[in-house]
Amino acid sequence: MKSILIIDDEESIRESLQGILEDEGFRTISAENGEVGISLLREEFPDLVLLDIWMPGIDGIETLRKIREVTPEQLVIMMSGHGTIETAVKATKLGAYDFIEKPLSLEKLLLSVQNALKVGQLVEENRSLKAKIAKEYEMIGDSPAIRQLKEQIAIAAPTSGWVLITGENGTGKELVARAIHTLSGRVSKPFIEVNCAAIPEELIESELFGHEKGAFTGATALRKGKFDLANEGTLFLDEIGDMSLKTQAKVLRILQERKFERVGGSRTIEVDVRVIAATNKDLAEEINRGNFREDLFYRLNVLPFDVPPLRERKGDIPKLITHFLELYCSKECREIKAVSPQAMELLVNYSWPGNVRELKNIIERLVIMVPDKQITERHLPAATFSRKPTEIRPNTTAIAEVATFREAKEEFEKDFLIQKLEENDWNISRTAEAIEIERSNLHRKIKSFGIELKK
Repeated sequence: MKSILIIDDEESIRESLQGILEDEGFRTISAENGEVGISLLREEFPDLVLLDIWMPGIDGIETLRKIREVTPEQLVIMMSGHGTIETAVKATKLGAYDFIEKPLSLEKLLLSVQNALKVGQLVEENRSLKAKIAKEYEMIGDSPAIRQLKEQIAIAAPTSGWVLITGENGTGKELVARAIHTLSGRVSKPFIEVNCAAIPEELIESELFGHEKGAFTGATALRKGKFDLANEGTLFLDEIGDMSLKTQAKVLRILQERKFERVGGSRTIEVDVRVIAATNKDLAEEINRGNFREDLFYRLNVLPFDVPPLRERKGDIPKLITHFLELYCSKECREIKAVSPQAMELLVNYSWPGNVRELKNIIERLVIMVPDKQITERHLPAATFSRKPTEIRPNTTAIAEVATFREAKEEFEKDFLIQKLEENDWNISRTAEAIEIERSNLHRKIKSFGIELKK
């Protein structure tokens, strides 16, 4: 039942409004002045406030100002028998939803109340949807690589610099783009995404820049492009490495001049857009092959970000699994499931060629298809049981030959370091970061174990 707080110094009006609103199915609370009304507001959290302007003590305008301090989004309808345009404008500027003159019209009052409550419901739904979207696009993990990435995002996001995000498919490049937008001054403006690889070559220009009516067969009306829609906001060009050289030239011109013409048009349109581009390709190699413009690369690569693959942040896998379990159990209205220790070990040790996207899809499948409360190894896809050639295996021959615990420990440590060096292409710095030890310490261990570095 929706609740309405009535603040009016006239008892007869309070009683009249209470009777009318309760007959309509509302719960009412009343206050004879602004001070009492604000006190009740803190206790009751009503869905709507009906507020008289002319009252002893603090008047309605001052009361409205204090209400805004307590609950900035509180819905308020102002009432007055001595209303002026100036007063109505002042109340509206302070955030009043409506202004009704006394004597009150029953039909107008109820219509205003119903419309205000509908607005309140829409605001609440919008807030709830944004919270769900934010949770779905949240960056999960506290591995050294992810911590460093988050720190870089926090520094770069408030600036206006263009961004180039690189990384394998499924690593979460879009999450990085959304995080940059969310932490920027453009967060209240649109975030527009374009998958350059999914749009046919003959339509990419129309998609990006829009078209005029009659520009080509099928162009029956004017259409705004993504650059137009993203004005004052952020445009995310995903898989930009798949964009044709012709389109790259036009994108470069927009980045340089901040203006463009629609397909089939001659009118110049100016835009203020922050471009974030992403690719899974090696753009330096694409430049050498003649597939990507070098000048566009340097224009985009102002703030470079590289998203690590999941195999290099295995410590984040349990947190990601928990996050996706909660997300999809809630989405599918299922009881929260748990993962057995054996299944968790298999998932952590799997190489994840599809990265976080593959993990997300597998967890969603398990939530839907597994009826049990616990997910065990028998529920996992066959692929997760596969082993990498470089995975650590107990060297039974070596272990049988060692006589002490210290020697066995050293043998294991040597095998572990060789595996991690292979996983990181024998790069000392990346390996040290992955296993969380100092680079100098790793050098000493490599030397002490007599490990020969491969080039």
